[in-house]
Amino acid sequence: MNNKHKLILDKIKNDNITENLVNKINELIRENKFKEKKINKMEIEIEKLKEKNNNNSINLKKSIQFSDTFYKIFSYLDIKEKLNIIKYNKSYQKKLKIDINTFKEISGGKYIIGERNGKGKEYNKNNNIIFVGEYLNGKRNRKGKEYNDDGKLIFEGEYLKGKRNGKGKEYNKDEKVAFEGEYLNGDIWNGKEFDINGNIVLDIKNGYGQGKIYDYNGNLVFVGEYLKGKLNRKGKEYNNNGDLVFEGKYLNGKRNGKGKEYNNNRDLIFEGKYLNGKKWNGKGKEYNNNGNLIFEGEYLNGEKNGKGKEYENGNLIFEGEYQNGKKWNGKGKEYKNGNLIYDGEYLNGERNGKGKEFENDNLIYDGEYLNGERNGEGKEYNNNGNLIFEGEFQKGKKWNGKGREYNNNFNLIFEGEYLNGQKMEKEKNIMIVII
Repeated sequence: MNNKHKLILDKIKNDNITENLVNKINELIRENKFKEKKINKMEIEIEKLKEKNNNNSINLKKSIQFSDTFYKIFSYLDIKEKLNIIKYNKSYQKKLKIDINTFKEISGGKYIIGERNGKGKEYNKNNNIIFVGEYLNGKRNRKGKEYNDDGKLIFEGEYLKGKRNGKGKEYNKDEKVAFEGEYLNGDIWNGKEFDINGNIVLDIKNGYGQGKIYDYNGNLVFVGEYLKGKLNRKGKEYNNNGDLVFEGKYLNGKRNGKGKEYNNNRDLIFEGKYLNGKKWNGKGKEYNNNGNLIFEGEYLNGEKNGKGKEYENGNLIFEGEYQNGKKWNGKGKEYKNGNLIYDGEYLNGERNGKGKEFENDNLIYDGEYLNGERNGEGKEYNNNGNLIFEGEFQKGKKWNGKGREYNNNFNLIFEGEYLNGQKMEKEKNIMIVII
């Protein structure tokens, strides 16, 4: 080894390059893998970089990465040696456009201008292979194989621009063929899908077909139409007992459009519209386990929102507005045994604002409410519709504050202050003259 070779090795050691790299360079020099010209070039570049940094010591990892010599050295390293160099060097990671987790594929791959090209391997964080195949311009291309985290084969076939494209096979957890056919832009396009027993459950042509899905116990869980390998148009879902739990429309694998839901007793519990798999958006109806209608109205993102009606034992008990699932916000009406008992405003499910109470279809109160109770100015009426009190209410108590009381003939019999319903002043003496 000449003095220049020794000088390079000394600089490498002084700048804390990994021992593996030091040994590798030493080995390459002994085998005359590098010409004198290359050694000189490394030395010159290192000195130039030191001058730019006021002669301060520079980590050699940052120095030699900019030379062609480094790439040649790098190509001789095994994957552990490469990782030792790359994981501490963010500038080199940036140059190759990769991070430490995806870098491992270099062990079997090639790069052209920082992108994956040719044959290569990908690894997960646990150092298990998740892909073996070919790349073009940084993306999976032509033939390749995919593996799950346990190392089992889940797909083998052709790729184009990073997506499954062309002939291919998918495998289930038992590594049996689950689908065999052709793909287009990552979607199933032509071929057959199989259950765990090898039975054909989907026959798809040009992206469309009728299919069935079974669970691992061989129970039918879905039957319907597919488009581009996803549930589209009409379909039906079943539970583990084979009972129908949903029938309706799908879009891109999610419930979308009109549909019906059933409970485990096969009773209808909802019919209406869906959007992006959420129940419900638009108009719909809900039923209890006995099949009785309990709500009909509008939904948004699975909650009652907008106008609606509630029922109990087949009788209407409320109609009005909902917001974020709360009954009630806005105007509404309450019923009992089919008769109107309240007509007015609500907030967070309670009477709030102005409203009217009824008994046997007769008005008995007209006034203000707060948190479900009479509160503020109001008027009371008897069953004949005659005014019997007008004044102030507080927390449902009649009466607190000023008020007036009338007899059944609408004659004023008291005017003054009330506290918890008790009169605080004497009654006015009223003389009634009959002519």
